Amino acid sequence: MTGRSRGDSGRFLPSALSSTTLLLAMLLLAVAQRGSAQAGPYERSYRQSKSVVERALKELQATMNGRLPVLEGFALPGDHPLNRYQRAFYQSAVQVSSTGSGGTVVRVSAKITAWYTDSIASRSGYQLLTSNGRIESDLLDRLTDLLTGGPGATRSSGNSSEDYPVIAAATAKPPAAAEEGVADQEAAEPTISAPMPRLPETGRTFSSSLEQGLSSQRLAESQKSLKPSVQPEGGLRAEAASLEEVLKNQAHPKNLVAIKKSGTPVVATPSLNAKTLFLASAHDEFEMLDYSADWVHVRISGLSRGWIWRTSLEMPEGISDVPLPSARPAPVAADLFQVTREETAPFPGDWDPLRGRNVKIVSVQKIQENEKAGGAKAKLEFAKFLLDQNYAELAAKSQELAGVVLIFDSVDGGMIAATLPTVQAWKAGTLSDAALWHQCYFDPPETFSVASPSSGR
Repeated sequence: MTGRSRGDSGRFLPSALSSTTLLLAMLLLAVAQRGSAQAGPYERSYRQSKSVVERALKELQATMNGRLPVLEGFALPGDHPLNRYQRAFYQSAVQVSSTGSGGTVVRVSAKITAWYTDSIASRSGYQLLTSNGRIESDLLDRLTDLLTGGPGATRSSGNSSEDYPVIAAATAKPPAAAEEGVADQEAAEPTISAPMPRLPETGRTFSSSLEQGLSSQRLAESQKSLKPSVQPEGGLRAEAASLEEVLKNQAHPKNLVAIKKSGTPVVATPSLNAKTLFLASAHDEFEMLDYSADWVHVRISGLSRGWIWRTSLEMPEGISDVPLPSARPAPVAADLFQVTREETAPFPGDWDPLRGRNVKIVSVQKIQENEKAGGAKAKLEFAKFLLDQNYAELAAKSQELAGVVLIFDSVDGGMIAATLPTVQAWKAGTLSDAALWHQCYFDPPETFSVASPSSGR
């Protein structure tokens, strides 16, 4: 037993390990820790109960998702450089579970999406990026401050999370108190429950002196990682101003249109009776290819194209959402038409939703037959007026009437039919005007077509 010392585990190890062996062990541990830090989700353990932690998370909910001013510092580089992405958003997912000791484990993962702009337009689109862990760590830091009464324990004000908050501003300490607060911060820091990486099994264990050396190394690294977050107030303000300037100067395409209201139809051709490709949601953005007085031609994705009613869109800067009025003001639709007859009768057509069912039929005539302004647009405007005017009666007689039919009795007349549920949804605001027309029946369709493929610029 000469030249050997007995370790805590009961096995015997050499009394002195070479500096090369110690350096290799520390290198392997650092590599393993770095790999663990990049893996998700990120988690921390807290001694508070699950209900207490969940209440604290509700106060932080406003900042769990929103817009990122830049991707650098938040996402890992992937197949493309980060400066090729725009309009970045993040969304945090939080999982809370109880431990056997009455504490709580919180796991956080973040998803980042951004618009990728390729030199080939068909390859552009939103892509999912990998978080580098800053979003998750910041959320866990703020949660820790709330639970321990730390410097960032300010209550959520409910402000919008449109831009990603500068987390360091909420956790900074005055320079004079920075060093004194390191020990307190270490005591309040929750234990990370993720398993610590182990060195490869060699059939023997390290002595207590070597374990103490590794522990000291980990403590020194953790203290070093804490120091950059303790910055003077002036430095934090400069960083915030820099981020705002970057956000302000970010390039934004000038040919994008945005949907005003959810449920807006995107159709295959510029016509009211065109096939609906899908219903777009509010704030969806599309690249504008061309536009006319009534329709906007957009790129959906890749080679896919569609048309959207112009008044349903927020047009790019400098282009009106509605066509500019002509030099001679057009007569109001109510001054062009008049109701000549109203009756209740079976639907006079072959449309499945109303076939064989009783409807209210409203007959309409032009006040002046030779009035040129009474075209498709004027008919649609007067039809909206009649649907609004007759809705109360339709709703009161819902057991008797299945819908309403408007018959324009003139040389260029036609028929518009709508079911009661469609009119109800339109009155409730869940259907836009464009979506209303795409759920109505037109006979003949070309009589009410306002499609105009020529540019309205």
